[in-house]
Amino acid sequence: MRYLQANGLPVPVRPLMGPAPHDVVWREATSARVRSILQNPAYAGAYVYGRRRQAPGQARAGSCRPTTIKVPIAEWEVCLPQAHPGYISWEEFMANQQRLADNTNRYDAGHAGVPRKGMALLQGIAVCGRCSRRMGLRYTGPHGDYPVYCCRADRDQTGAPLCQEVRALTVDARVEAILLEALKPDQIAIAMAALGQLDKKARQLERQWMLRRERARYDAERARRQYDAVEPENRLVARSLERAWEEKLRAAEAIEQEHDRWRRDQPLVLSADDRATLQALGQNLPQVWHAATTTAAERKRILRFIIREVVLDQKRITGHVWLKILWQTSATSEHEVQRRVHTYRGYAVLDRLRQRITELNAAGKMDKEVAEVLNQEGFTAARGCRFRGENVWLLRTRWGIATVKINGVAANPMRWPDGSYSVQGAAAAVGVTPQTIFDYLARGFLVGRQLVKSQPWQIDLTDDQIRYLRDRLQRTRRSRKEAS
Repeated sequence: MRYLQANGLPVPVRPLMGPAPHDVVWREATSARVRSILQNPAYAGAYVYGRRRQAPGQARAGSCRPTTIKVPIAEWEVCLPQAHPGYISWEEFMANQQRLADNTNRYDAGHAGVPRKGMALLQGIAVCGRCSRRMGLRYTGPHGDYPVYCCRADRDQTGAPLCQEVRALTVDARVEAILLEALKPDQIAIAMAALGQLDKKARQLERQWMLRRERARYDAERARRQYDAVEPENRLVARSLERAWEEKLRAAEAIEQEHDRWRRDQPLVLSADDRATLQALGQNLPQVWHAATTTAAERKRILRFIIREVVLDQKRITGHVWLKILWQTSATSEHEVQRRVHTYRGYAVLDRLRQRITELNAAGKMDKEVAEVLNQEGFTAARGCRFRGENVWLLRTRWGIATVKINGVAANPMRWPDGSYSVQGAAAAVGVTPQTIFDYLARGFLVGRQLVKSQPWQIDLTDDQIRYLRDRLQRTRRSRKEAS
């Protein structure tokens, strides 16, 4: 409608009332007029009868006339395709009707809806893996731009809790990677080779179907000739031959119907041009997908050409979202995505994480170094962020893993094997508290070192320094006593 209006293209209308009823007039396009054209089978060259009927048990408010309702195409009383030349084929008309039905956002009826501008890639095609209903969509976050797939049918219909909610961005990223991987040129080449083998087998089966159909048509034609050859006076013979002829015709018609069903179930046969187009698609699709000019709605349209629906379940595997992709070829594939959790009780690989932290701690690595190694190995914190030293310290404290030291987990000795003092040893030698030793280190009165941050101090302390510090301490105490 917008396109027709923008280009000044009117549509034909045949008014039923007015000064010139039933004459064709051209008027501005409206949504109702465009929909009427799209849903009219006459434009597909078909003659039909029974598109609408009256519902006696239903009536509009304030009217005694029964309501007129639409009848599904399969229930039309008369439907004759190719009754006259049409603008489009009957197959294209049926595809348009299916698309119009799918454009309706009715998840409960299985309609995917039109791809919209939101960030959720699986909008309309996400299915709950627990109750098999279509999953709705909502946006959260400070700016309302964080999509979440939610199955709220139980809550809306019976007041029960939500079936499940799945955060969208992580799942969408995984599906996007799977889609682009499946459409790489080498993967497309493998798929086309498989289609070629299936096509070869299909041609062999087609030969068998052709012989079977020829045999059924021959039997029906032979029965017709026998019926034509009988004399009219032989009524009993004619009846039996007519009955046999009808049986042969029914058998031939049944074989034709089976052949049509078999043809519809056969894989797509690709021409040389189709193969070249698919190879170019595999090379150009990543560039088109990631282009700044490609909108979210366009990405969803591309996705729906390849993927029919995606089943999501985040309660099947702890800490993971299980997803099952149903491709347009009717093939399926199962995948897992690690999800964000609020606490480590629901962490996906908690045992492996604990074992790795224990191993790194035993190897003498501090919390910050352990966090760097975990990030390099692909571990993520519970909320999906990178590990930091604070996260490792929290987990060590919870699991009772002691801080790594020079001497393992034992208490610091007064002096280390190399002759240097620990903080406790230096405090005892000088006659002060350990906190005073830390103060002396900060002010430069003492010189010490740590292998890495948070490791025990190794303080170089001579006898002269000990006497100097003791004398300084005595002078400080005497000055304080005199001042008081």
